[in-house]
Amino acid sequence: MSSTPAVASAWAEGPTAGMGATPAGRPLAPPRILVMGVCGSGKSTVGQALAGALGLPFVEGDELHPSDNVARMAAGIPLTDEDRRGWLDAIATRLDDAAARAQGAVVACSALKRAYRDRLRQAAPDLRVVWLHGDEALLARRLAGRTGHYMPPSLLPSQLATLEPPHPDEHALAADIGQPPGALVQSLVDQLQEPAA
Repeated sequence: MSSTPAVASAWAEGPTAGMGATPAGRPLAPPRILVMGVCGSGKSTVGQALAGALGLPFVEGDELHPSDNVARMAAGIPLTDEDRRGWLDAIATRLDDAAARAQGAVVACSALKRAYRDRLRQAAPDLRVVWLHGDEALLARRLAGRTGHYMPPSLLPSQLATLEPPHPDEHALAADIGQPPGALVQSLVDQLQEPAA
């Protein structure tokens, strides 16, 4: 990824170093980025790689679930909107903290519904959304081969049923998970260097 070092230096050296400026001459703020998608789409893998490429902190949304949510999912019970409320609030707090520290952040979070993403945008109005999508058969194969995670493959159908793909006004970057991970991340880096629509 030839452009990665230059991109990373934009934020790694401080909140304004190497970042360029807005048309009004103000330094660009480090971005806050949501990497969303159903289970098995590679949110953590892509999110970590993207954070590394951009020199930003990475937040693993799965680690912010309360223990009750983890137990429900491990038992194959889909979460409700109410179950997710506190979890989304915790992620929103991380996004808000990132802005307060002028650090930016890349957050991996399923954010399946528009309402969930709107909750996160309350904390980060400038949130950039990356939607990882792919064929159900590929998602199922990935989940079948995954170990050490509490989310069972049996929850994939409910996640796909719950998913509300980003609307045009969300200006999300859609990424097909069928492509090689390195190419996927580099494409996202290139697109994120462009101003949001």
